[in-house]
Amino acid sequence: MRRTRHGNSKGLGRVAGFALLGLLTLGVHAESLAQEETEPSAEREQEISFISDDGTGMRIARTPSAGPTGEWWLPALDFANSRYSQLDQVSKENVQNLEVVTTWSTGINHGHEGQPLVVGNTMYVVTPFPNYLLAFDMTKPGYALKWKFEPHPDPTAVGKACCDLVNRGAAYADGKVIYNTLDNHVVAVNAETGELAWMTKVGSADEGETMTMAPIIVKDKVLVGNSGGELGVRGWLKALDLQTGEVQWIAYNTGPDEETLMTSPDFKPYYAKDQGEDLGVKSWPPEQWKLGGSTVWGWVSYDPELDLIYYGTGNPGVWNPDLRPGANKWSLSIIARDPETGQARWAYQLVPHDAWDYDEIMENILVDMPWKGEMRKLLIHPGRTGFMYVLDRETGELLSADKYHPHTNWASGYDLDTGLPKVNEAKRTHMGQETYDICPSSTGAKEVFPSAISPRTGLVYIPAHNYCMNFQGIEANYIAGTPTLGPIQ
Repeated sequence: MRRTRHGNSKGLGRVAGFALLGLLTLGVHAESLAQEETEPSAEREQEISFISDDGTGMRIARTPSAGPTGEWWLPALDFANSRYSQLDQVSKENVQNLEVVTTWSTGINHGHEGQPLVVGNTMYVVTPFPNYLLAFDMTKPGYALKWKFEPHPDPTAVGKACCDLVNRGAAYADGKVIYNTLDNHVVAVNAETGELAWMTKVGSADEGETMTMAPIIVKDKVLVGNSGGELGVRGWLKALDLQTGEVQWIAYNTGPDEETLMTSPDFKPYYAKDQGEDLGVKSWPPEQWKLGGSTVWGWVSYDPELDLIYYGTGNPGVWNPDLRPGANKWSLSIIARDPETGQARWAYQLVPHDAWDYDEIMENILVDMPWKGEMRKLLIHPGRTGFMYVLDRETGELLSADKYHPHTNWASGYDLDTGLPKVNEAKRTHMGQETYDICPSSTGAKEVFPSAISPRTGLVYIPAHNYCMNFQGIEANYIAGTPTLGPIQ
């Protein structure tokens, strides 16, 4: 490990890679942006407050883990994945007065997909590979660099990353900033000094695994997932001890119930299609589940009242659907789990037998609101498929699935009685046959870039895009650590 300190940012990173922009209205000073850090105790962590609006009827749960108003401790601000800030100093009336406070380049020309954290008067930024952690003093002119932590990840991981060398940010708890490196290490760094607290290896780049997602910290568990669905890896979610970094449980997303942690009598999928023993094996050709993708490279949510975590899984491996007949569980699924044990409570597969690479690792926004005259605990999932899914997060029942991508044509809608999509078979892809004008494309109606919700307006804000594709499946063979795809696009 190497940690370097700097009194200022002069001479660091001259390549145009990423600029931190601090924006202030007139009369607002940097010193007022962050409040005094208040660390949540175990008792305070159980405290739940709600951000609500009488006009919309929406309410969003907040716990002390989100940090004080004006700070940002978790990847999505709160466990609900709302990304909703109550700060109101910037308005329609004064937004034109915003001015640049400072800029700072990391010098790394790869995707910066993580949001900065703000804890007290310090801003923390994680870079793409080589995954530096930068700490900025927001009370100093130009937001002076306090320290820079360098984890020195294995460069062989660079050749395994399917889609740029990105990192989606960090989380803060217990005086530590915790994040993942591309070479499958979870790193905890002392937030004050920049010293390494612990580092744990949780995956293998030799097998094609990388890590790009932002961890989330629930009570004393650090939750992380892997990437590499295009390289024949097997997706998982792992929980590490916040104090030591030791792995507490592993929940695979393919395979037998004992390994997917779906053995509890409390595991009750809502739909018949998702019920049965060892579906993570039986819904695949023999042994294909071991290469079945279904990775967790997006976002994890948590309901502190129900004490459940929620996450979506990625595409099945291989892309060519004719090489893996069956529903291919639990790819393209939303899974609810007990954060203490990892045991599943329910699972809902959005798209059985994916033929379009529609990873469903997108954010699950948790909100309580009236639904058809009744207050419901909802999970809102803007799907890569082009559909907006609304589920009851207590049971996994699909309440609604409407198109938000107007040109979506792989399916016409969903049957709410069965939970199944009404697939347009003319748009299903096959080996040796080119299928034209499939909407959306494999990049989805939205990518991993997250949505936000406002209880004040009652709206969900989605960074959607509009792409379609042609697709033809081809033969594919598995070699560990290399792409295992099987499509021509």
